[in-house]
Amino acid sequence: MPINHEHQISILKDILAEHQLDCCGTVSEYEQMERLIKSLLANNHLQPNVKQSLESIYNYSQKGKNSSDQTIHIQNHQEQIGQWISEINSFY
Repeated sequence: MPINHEHQISILKDILAEHQLDCCGTVSEYEQMERLIKSLLANNHLQPNVKQSLESIYNYSQKGKNSSDQTIHIQNHQEQIGQWISEINSFY
């Protein structure tokens, strides 16, 4: 059974929160975020500002999975991660 968009958003937010808190991530987490975002972007009921945030997170994920140092990548995006989490909270 597929998960609905609210569950997808919740999972995405959880991964981002863990990145922000622990300052570490894995390639599989970045790949999972990419899959979630692709699925969410296919949803025609999302508001345009939600799509912009998701596209930014997708870019973060792509750069993260190809980064040679996950910790530095996440540290460099701490402020953005916080903004994304706040935006997600305001959407849902």
